[in-house]
Amino acid sequence: MLYLIALGSNQRHQRLGLPRDILAAALQRLTVQGLTISATSAVIGSRPVGPSQRSYANAVAIVETAQEPAALLATLKQTEAEFGRRRGQAWSRRVLDLDILLWSGGAFASSDPALTIPHPLMRERGFVLGPATEIAGDWRDPLTSRTITQLHARNRRPKKRPEKAPKRLDHETKHP
Repeated sequence: MLYLIALGSNQRHQRLGLPRDILAAALQRLTVQGLTISATSAVIGSRPVGPSQRSYANAVAIVETAQEPAALLATLKQTEAEFGRRRGQAWSRRVLDLDILLWSGGAFASSDPALTIPHPLMRERGFVLGPATEIAGDWRDPLTSRTITQLHARNRRPKKRPEKAPKRLDHETKHP
């Protein structure tokens, strides 16, 4: 099975170095755990989402494995823990964040909210869609049937502002 995995880091590791270096080390660790890395995107920098003040290093990878989604998620969470990730405040600083974005099996939902494929926020995140376009631009979101390239183009469009209600003229607000 093929999976599209997001990688992110915004905290230096005392042994591994800068976030960019942490992502490279994480990919190496995943291969040691029996996953085949078929392709990796370039690493990009992005602004944080949420309370963190630190910029992120982000990338995506196509991973090949016989593991089912729940088993792969366990592997990814174990890898995060090995790199020093502690569960806590959402979107806070972290040494390593690994998420399953898509897989060749289509959509997947479980009772565990951490395991929903496609990733529920994938369509809103340029820092995921941009790198994903490099290596998996023709992959389709099973819920919208749009390709990653299409999702990225839609995400980059300026958001429409809600239309303002027309101003009422004085004579329109007076009642007889």
